[in-house]
Amino acid sequence: MKLTNLFIFAVLGSVSLLSSCKKDETTDSEATIETTVELSSNQATIDFMAQDANEVLMEAAEDNNLLGNFAPVQTHNFLQCATVTVTPQTGFPKTIQILFDSTCTNAHNIHRSGIIRIVISDSLRHSGSTAIMTFENYFVNGFKWEGTHTFTNTSPVNGKSWQYKIAQGKLIAPNGLFWLHHSIRDVVQTAGLNTPFNLFDDIISITGNGSITNAENNERTVTITQPLQKKYSCANIDKGRIRFEGQHHFAILDYGDGECDRVAQISVNGHAPRTILLP
Repeated sequence: MKLTNLFIFAVLGSVSLLSSCKKDETTDSEATIETTVELSSNQATIDFMAQDANEVLMEAAEDNNLLGNFAPVQTHNFLQCATVTVTPQTGFPKTIQILFDSTCTNAHNIHRSGIIRIVISDSLRHSGSTAIMTFENYFVNGFKWEGTHTFTNTSPVNGKSWQYKIAQGKLIAPNGLFWLHHSIRDVVQTAGLNTPFNLFDDIISITGNGSITNAENNERTVTITQPLQKKYSCANIDKGRIRFEGQHHFAILDYGDGECDRVAQISVNGHAPRTILLP
């Protein structure tokens, strides 16, 4: 399913959820609550895009021996139709440029086009290394992705972790609507540490906060209240909760209980949830 469908579900499903929010239980208008519901669904798209960018980074680094490993790593082959160049050939910092042409669709039916540039300070699995990612006319399934993403390796001696910051983030839908966002996420690998050359058993846990703002300048704060879980083998986040704050109401985006599926739920003020489909 294309990302555009996620936005469509947010719009079409809002009416049924809003009808359950009685006026005497909140002083916010139904339109204000609808905005929160839509922004919650849009955040799910942003989360998908952020994880996709992270996995593209890791695969580009692995393909070019920039992870700090000494053996090949099994990957999804995201870059099978991309042109990747690394300069300079020796020493750091290095710039990785990933060019996706207009026909680049991978085995998971994700269509990418445009350019990703990444400046890395050292091999990515060295503690303290950084990777700064920017985008040029870059699209995923019709959504344009902008901003500056900074990865910092915060790994302890016997673990793997990193901090992921998005600054001046902007997601533009195929219909022209857009959302601004920023976030700080702390990521810890919770499974797969004993098999560093096989990414498919990796599981990460994500915490942090941020904000999302629509074109009408309506902003909601975003706080992960239950750590998000992402299995490398799953296309989407499969577990965890995010809370969105309105002035007199809140919404919860619930990714589920760990099943590798496309289902999430949004509820407002504890009312019955509405199901949405993830990318």
